[in-house]
Amino acid sequence: MNSRSPKRRTALACACLLAPAAAYADDPFTQRVLVEGARASQVGVADSAGMGSVTQRQLEARTIYRPGELLEATPGLVASQHSGEGKANQFYLRGFNLDHGTDLRTTVDGMPVNQRSHAHGQGWTDLNFIIPELVARLDYSKGPYNAGSGDFSSAGATAIHYSSRLPQDQASTTAGQNGYGRALLAGSRESGASGAWLYALETVHSDGPYTRGDNYRKLNAVLRYSEGFANNGYAITAMAYRGAWNATDQIPQRAVDSGLLGRFDGIDPTDGGLARRFSLSAGWARSDDKQTSRANAYIINNRLELFSNFTYFLDDPVHGDQFAQPDRRVTSGFDLSHSWHDHMDDMAWSTTLGLQAQNDNIFNALQRTAARQVLATVRADHIVETSAALYLQQRLRVTSWLRGEAGVRLDRYRFAVGDARADKTLASPSISLAFGPWSRSEFYLNAGRGFHSNDARGVTQAQDPATPLARSRGLELGLRSEAVKGLQTVLALYRLDFDSELVYLGDAGSTEAGRPSRRYGIEFSNYYKPFKWLSLDADLAFARGRLQHAAPEGDRIPGAVEGVAQLAATFTPAGPWSGALRLRWFGPRPLVEDNSVRSKASAIVNSRLAYKLAARTTLELEAFNLANRRVSAIDYFYESRLKGESGPSAGIHFHPVEARSFRLSLNCIF
Repeated sequence: MNSRSPKRRTALACACLLAPAAAYADDPFTQRVLVEGARASQVGVADSAGMGSVTQRQLEARTIYRPGELLEATPGLVASQHSGEGKANQFYLRGFNLDHGTDLRTTVDGMPVNQRSHAHGQGWTDLNFIIPELVARLDYSKGPYNAGSGDFSSAGATAIHYSSRLPQDQASTTAGQNGYGRALLAGSRESGASGAWLYALETVHSDGPYTRGDNYRKLNAVLRYSEGFANNGYAITAMAYRGAWNATDQIPQRAVDSGLLGRFDGIDPTDGGLARRFSLSAGWARSDDKQTSRANAYIINNRLELFSNFTYFLDDPVHGDQFAQPDRRVTSGFDLSHSWHDHMDDMAWSTTLGLQAQNDNIFNALQRTAARQVLATVRADHIVETSAALYLQQRLRVTSWLRGEAGVRLDRYRFAVGDARADKTLASPSISLAFGPWSRSEFYLNAGRGFHSNDARGVTQAQDPATPLARSRGLELGLRSEAVKGLQTVLALYRLDFDSELVYLGDAGSTEAGRPSRRYGIEFSNYYKPFKWLSLDADLAFARGRLQHAAPEGDRIPGAVEGVAQLAATFTPAGPWSGALRLRWFGPRPLVEDNSVRSKASAIVNSRLAYKLAARTTLELEAFNLANRRVSAIDYFYESRLKGESGPSAGIHFHPVEARSFRLSLNCIF
């Protein structure tokens, strides 16, 4: 006989309905249900159409060329690359060219990945330290509608959660074309009544298809001790990552058209970088029928040496235009929250009070270099950037068909660059309403304000200082339906506005004024499981972005994505065979404000085929760019000068999508 009373069972059910998916899906028991089932249902759980969760099993079915592409499990998101494998990805979402992470907040087990006031780009998001086999779940949301998200989350936010225990130990070895090799050892060990150790060690080498290989060398390690479960327990985690690489940066289209360069050639053979990341984090949680407390703290040491040359001999015809952007920092912070939840008849409510703080102690610079030797230092700075946030979030289920959430967030930022100081306080309210479900369908209305912080060097400069916190305003209408058996459909219509701002340009060591912008968009996402052994995905997204206030140069936003589509089929029939096929279409984009130059669309197909050799051994073949399409991963339009040219030339500069390649893996569990 169950000792829990009906009243207590009702309270627990209401608490689950009121809590966001991320609040309870960390529990290993819940994870087990999610892994074995289809895509987790979000009806009655999600607060918006742009919110969702991707399970471990779905992530395992994806064929990814690099770890950052895990984020492409977020419908409408594209992760690209324009340089060597060790560099942070370029991201696109909801009409944004997000550069290396601005306006896309990313966390790993509560640790922020975005790096503020970075030497190369604001919000720098390097995900090369991720080990995909450890990822238990990816949660995502879009728009500034969550009081707990804060900086960099206006377009979207992704949260990667690592497992605390693995069902079996595993070893994997991979060999592929273009000098690719990978080895992984991961497992867990029980300790005492409820404790467990998790460990993982990964090493990777890759040259890519480039004339001068990337020679990317990566070493990753994770060690975690945990006790209990995610809702009642704690975990302490240490991570270490080191990567070194050569870089074949984007090249001018005119040089390829003339036969001077091949598609996979480079210009400056000394471009590349070295990255290191070490972190120690701890998470703790306690919960019962009435209250939930969570605490997370972290300290992260990041170092980067980055050498780039995008204009070749434009500024310095003798030595060339290579520049270095060294960045080293220690980031520390914490995230505390406490929730009170209760119910009465059909009503249920939850109140969450949270406190967050982060401090970045940064040394970075911009240097002119030749063959990685420093010629001159443009600037070198010691930056201390500190922020604290207090937020209040109220969830309320009024009736069986109406629930809502209202939140307000108060952020305080302090910027210090040498003797220069600046500070800013900003309030960000948000509200969400969900109507339904009726016939397993519900509707959403969301409105909120958000922001992203700007680089401290631009904020504190004496002449034309940048806006410390750039304000965003979002509005969204959504529908989520599971009315058809086996089919999950999500439709979202949104608008997102950004105020005028000045953004520090790490590549140039200067700031650039930006007009206000407005983006409209529609997203249509479908997941269909007609049979137990077959699942189909179809995600479509279209956006219209414009700069506000008329100007002679035009109103288009250079690089802003206009259309994205992903189509996929995953096969898991009974027997030893399984596989997946995925098409990604990346639509054309304006490259200049008057829309006179545009990038071409690209479409690539990736696939995987697995065969179970024995109960504990699987052979897997992955194929990338299966049709061998000669398309661009990224395009820019700007002036450059090649050696021997009499003057600057404006034109498209591109980085190619990697040629067709295959990787063969042998995976063992023990």
